[in-house]
Formats: sequence, structure tokens, C-alpha cells
Amino acid sequence: MKKLIPFLILFFAAFSTNAEELKIGIVDVNKILKDAPQTIAATKKLEKEFSARTEKLKAKSKALDAEGKKFQKESLTLSDDQREKAERGLQQKRIEIQRDERELREDMDLRRREEIGDLQEKINITIDKMAADEGYDLILYNGIAFASSKVDITDAVIKALGGGSSNAKGESKKTKQDKEIEPKKDVKE
Repeated sequence: MKKLIPFLILFFAAFSTNAEELKIGIVDVNKILKDAPQTIAATKKLEKEFSARTEKLKAKSKALDAEGKKFQKESLTLSDDQREKAERGLQQKRIEIQRDERELREDMDLRRREEIGDLQEKINITIDKMAADEGYDLILYNGIAFASSKVDITDAVIKALGGGSSNAKGESKKTKQDKEIEPKKDVKE
């Protein structure tokens, strides 16, 4: 990847001397995944989908805690056989709850990956459409050494997805870091 970026830069630099100026955009997919309205909707959907199982598991865990406290209070009055039987029962319930928690986490992770996959597909379609509609010659994903805020189209993609942090003109908001990087302009009157 590190060798590919300089190659692309040289390739397009050579190409641009013979042709009109290239239009290049940079996209921060992580920011899009975090800020897109579809992410918020998917999170709420997953919470709703798994809320019953989560609450049931919390109730089981709370009941086991209460049963454990009761056992500790009564353990001195129980015979050895009764105590061993009660301990085995509690241990079996702990194992069952741990298994249920693991299954819930796995199911939630699977559904989360499905939702993210669907969103990534929408993001790619949106980026492709923006590239065609706005005449971009090259769109790179973040992870490159440096990119000016002038070529960052992340906020425009979020806006195209249906929400976001672009201003009324469709320009992305400049971060503090972007402002620090920009060269100072000499003001002559």
C-alpha cells in the first residue's frame, strides 16, 4: 500500500500535465460509519431487536445473585449433601447464564456485521454516484499520509446519505487540525 500511493501520485501527476486538472476526493469511511443517520437507525433497530433477550438475561442473572446470597445465609444450616447439591445447582445456573450471554453477544455481533455490511454497500453506491455526478477522477479512502481538507468529501457523502455536518453550501466544516495546516495568506491592501 505504501508503494502504491507514491505510484498513483506520480502517475496522476504525469497524466495531469497532458490533460486537464484531476479532481480527487478523500473519504473517511470510519467517520461516515459513525455519523451516518443509517448507523443511528441500525443501532436503535438492534437495541430493539435484542432488548427482550437482554432483559431476560439480566433477570436471570439477578435471580441467580439473589439465590447465591440466600444459599450463603442458609449454607451453615444445610447438611453436606444438601450444600453440595445447592452448590452444583448454582454452578449449573452460572454456566447456563454465561452460555446465554455468549450466544447473545455472538448473535448481536452477527447482526451488527450484517447492518454494517448493508451500510457499507450504501456508502459505496453513494460514493460511486457522487464521483460520476460531480466529475471526480479519483476517490481514495482515508489512511493515506496526508490529505488537505480541500479534497475531503466525507461530509458530502454523509449529507448524500441523508444527514451530516456540512454547512448550507455543502462545504465540509474545517477541523482545528485543518485550519492549523492551511498556509497563512499575506494580506496586502
